[in-house]
Amino acid sequence: MNESILIVEDEQELCMTLGDRLRSEGYVVDFAVDGRDGLEKATHIPFDLIILDIMLPFRSGLDLCSEIRRAGLATPILLLTARSQTVDKVVGLKLGADDYVTKPFDTLELMARVEALLRRSPARSGVTPSSEPEVYQCGPIVLDVKRTKVTHNGKPVNLTAREFHLLHYFAKHLGVTLSRDELLLQVWGHKAGTFTRTVDVHVANLRQKLELSPKKPEMIITVPGIGYRFQV
Repeated sequence: MNESILIVEDEQELCMTLGDRLRSEGYVVDFAVDGRDGLEKATHIPFDLIILDIMLPFRSGLDLCSEIRRAGLATPILLLTARSQTVDKVVGLKLGADDYVTKPFDTLELMARVEALLRRSPARSGVTPSSEPEVYQCGPIVLDVKRTKVTHNGKPVNLTAREFHLLHYFAKHLGVTLSRDELLLQVWGHKAGTFTRTVDVHVANLRQKLELSPKKPEMIITVPGIGYRFQV
């Protein structure tokens, strides 16, 4: 199945050019020309990637980014920013965007960013045999692989694409002690023995969002000298 991309952009010429290029690469493309339409589509239609301009009518791209994450969706978000919007780039990343491209951008660079984000996306990472469930119920946590959505006690949880992928891997190996090297390889694609702090930082982020007491976790347990175990 071809991957689907939502472009939220009010410049018609850019939409046409970018849309044509993405379709030529085999992607299914949909458009929204303002913040309201973009939020409606992003939160009600499943997409593999959202390309989001910061400057939009009615609602800004930063507002949309925040709302999408608050809805519990982990769909990768690529921001389109102007050269003068350095602060907005930082804010956007803090709100849950996964990457950004500065206008005017080189099409080859944008396509490389798109492919990189799709390689790491929960939707692609979650492609599993038909025997694997599409929804995981782990105590108070429900992880919907197909919709890339997580809830805790029925309330949406704001996760980045990488956090979703990590939680998905934990859910698939419930009760199993997983080493940092295994998590680096399976979730990040890094070779064993490198970037171990990356795992710890993302586990800490998950604990902040999922544990009642992040400093005394009851679900994502540290196994000294080895790694982590997810239990409910």
